[in-house]
Parts: sequence; structure tokens; C-alpha cells
Amino acid sequence: MTGDTAIAKILKAEGLDWFSCFPNHSLIDACAKEGLRPILCRQERAGVNIADGFSRIKNGNTIGVFIMQTGPGAENAFGGVAQAYADSVPVLLLPGGPPRSRQGMGLSFESVENYRGITKWVSNISSAARVPEMMSRAFSLLKQGKPGPVMLEIPSDVSIEEFPDDAFDYTPVEPFKCGASPEDVRDLITALLRAECPVISAGQGVLYAEATDALIEFSDLTNIPIMTTLAGKSSFPETHPLSLGTGAVSCSLMVARFMQKTDFFFGIGTSMTSGFKVPVPKSVTLAQSIISLEDVNREHRIDHGAMGDAGVVLQQMIEEAKRQLGERGRDDTKGVSAEISRLKQEWIGEWSSHFRSDEVPMSPYRVLKEIADAVDNANTIITHDSGYPREQLAPFWEAVTPRGYIGWGASTQLGYGLGLAIGAKIAAPEKQVINVMGDAA
Repeated sequence: MTGDTAIAKILKAEGLDWFSCFPNHSLIDACAKEGLRPILCRQERAGVNIADGFSRIKNGNTIGVFIMQTGPGAENAFGGVAQAYADSVPVLLLPGGPPRSRQGMGLSFESVENYRGITKWVSNISSAARVPEMMSRAFSLLKQGKPGPVMLEIPSDVSIEEFPDDAFDYTPVEPFKCGASPEDVRDLITALLRAECPVISAGQGVLYAEATDALIEFSDLTNIPIMTTLAGKSSFPETHPLSLGTGAVSCSLMVARFMQKTDFFFGIGTSMTSGFKVPVPKSVTLAQSIISLEDVNREHRIDHGAMGDAGVVLQQMIEEAKRQLGERGRDDTKGVSAEISRLKQEWIGEWSSHFRSDEVPMSPYRVLKEIADAVDNANTIITHDSGYPREQLAPFWEAVTPRGYIGWGASTQLGYGLGLAIGAKIAAPEKQVINVMGDAA
């Protein structure tokens, strides 16, 4: 079989039945012959955005793939890959490349050299026989550790090079998950339960770990309120009595008030960096749980840590909390839920005139309220574009199901939301998908 045929078979084995693309690349035809549906985009960046949206909704269990030509095709995809890298989204990129005899000559855009700074890993396939090995490594990196885009360049002569069919051997990658040290979990829970006003911030690591139910159980058990980062929005239902809402640049009143008085701030599945998040409070005890060790102490020195997959760590935390509190957990003796409810009523009351406004031009808050009233929230996926649409939507849209909201903002490229929405619809065709855009996007 040829190198292209081997790649197509591997994509199918990894659960793909479609891919986004922009011609021309011989791999596109090879994938179509194997039964994978090509979705042709009008521009490369949008194609990456579509694969990105798909990977998010699938939580990286099935990976979005974008195929493009060598040179200008790879060059035009740069913005989309940069966005996926900034937002930690697993996307597989398969550009064509010059033949091996012409590599390193600088005849056109060189993918491997130029993409090193915005990919988790980038390499090229040196022979058709190495396709299974290289693709296995690519999917291992895509499915494990901190998510991010991976690129494999396919030289044109490798695409058509043949190797024996019986030499093809590929097993789909099953990711491994890691938990935290029991001692670290014990110390974290002990300190967390002693705090007067703890706040937990849930990032998108909770979504990728599919750990919403565990987060709800832990919050109910310990009576600790939960806020989410922008990327983590929808990891905790915002109709829950202990939900503070979203801590983005624009945030709920509940987040603002609790962040003013918290004495213990715990981020799980989040880097706790300051970009497009409510600032981490100073002079409080800080704790963190994240799978990527490079994000530990990245911007803030933490006092307690329990590193690992958010789902595994949350189960460890639940078990330790039950050991310290008993199976029933603790009651809401401090009236946390009542305070959150009061603040929410106050906040919505302050903004209600904007939601009902008849002013011309129409208030965007009126538009968003009308959308919220018109849709079945539990069966809707909504996202936004950068700028005002994001800041208007993020605090007020109540996310009730995991991945019902796609929040993003580590990079702020106009027009990104449209590709995300298309990818989300491919991933969840039964859902209604909405993208809120401004007139500049």
C-alpha cells in the first residue's frame, strides 16, 4: 500500500469518518477512497477551526483532522493552528511536503521549521513504512497530557511510496490517565476544608476529563461554590445552587463578590494564568490540580497541589473528603447557597432593563435574552466571536450541560467562532448550534 493509503486507514481506525481539507493533497483522495467524507473549506484557517470545534465537543476522544497542500496551504493554516495551540485543543494537521530530495532548500513555506512554536509536536514522515509508527506517536500526544495541535508533514514522494501490505500494523491509541499522590490529595483536602471561604475555579481540563458529575458530587459533599474559567464554562451547571457563574473578563456579580472575600482559591483543570480570566486574588492560599506540570507555578506560586487528570483527581478528592467528613458530607451552615441566590437575583435585577430594552439600535443584551428564551438550552451549543459578543454572552448565558457552551479567548482571532460552530454541528448533529458574531468578524 502507499503512504497515503496507510494514513487513511489509520484515521479510520482512530474513529474518524470525515475530515476537513483544502486542496490539493493526494491524501484527500486516498481518505475518500477509504470511506472518509471530505469537507472542503473555502480557506485553510477556517478548516482548522472546524476541526478544532469538532475536537472540543468530542473532548479529544475523537480528533479533528485538517489536510492541506504544501507551501501556501500550510502557511494559510497558521492562524487557526495558533488559536488551537493557545486554547489547548487537540487537532491533527496533515500538510503535504516537498519530496525528500528537495527538503531544506527553502523553496516554499517550511512547515516543520515554522510550526515548532505553535504545536505540541511537529515532524515529517521520512518513509511510507514509518507511517504507522509516526501516526501512533501523533495520536498518543493528541490523546494524552495537555491537549494541543500536532502536525505531521507528508513529503509528496512518501505519499505515493509503497510498502508491503503485511508490514502495515496499527492499533488505535488508548490514552493512559494519571492521578495525584495520596499525600498531596490529603493535604489539599485538609486545607480546603479548613478555609473560611474557599472558591473552586474549574477549567477546561474538567471538560476534557468528562468530570462534570464528579465536580458536582464534590461541590455537594463539601458545600464549596464553583466558578468556571471562560474555556471551562459548561463544566459545572450554572443552574446549580453552588454555581458562581463564569470568571471571564466580564463576570457575574457572584464571582466578583466571592473573589473579594475568598481565603482559599483552588483551580482544577486550569493553568491559573491571567489571560481572559478573573485575576487570581493576592494574599490567599492557592491550590492547583492540572495534568500539565509546565503550568504549575507558571504565574502564581501555589501552596497545595494535586497533579493529574481532573477526573481521576476529583475521584481521589471525593474519597478523601468522605474520609474526613463522613459519607454525608457537611451541611450549608454558612448559608452559601442562599448568599449566591441573593446575589444572583440582585445582579439579574440590575441588568433586567437591558434584557427588555426597546431602544434602537437594539441592545445586544435583548438579543441574547431572546435567543435564550427561544431555544432548548440543554440541547443547544453556543459559542461567540472575540470582542463584545464574547464579553456580553459569557456572564449571562446559563450553561447547563457539558460542552453546551464553547468558551475561548487565549487568542482572539475574529471569525474563529464560525468554524467552531460548524465543527460542533458535525460532532453533535442532533444539537442546535449558535454562533454569536459581531459585524467585524
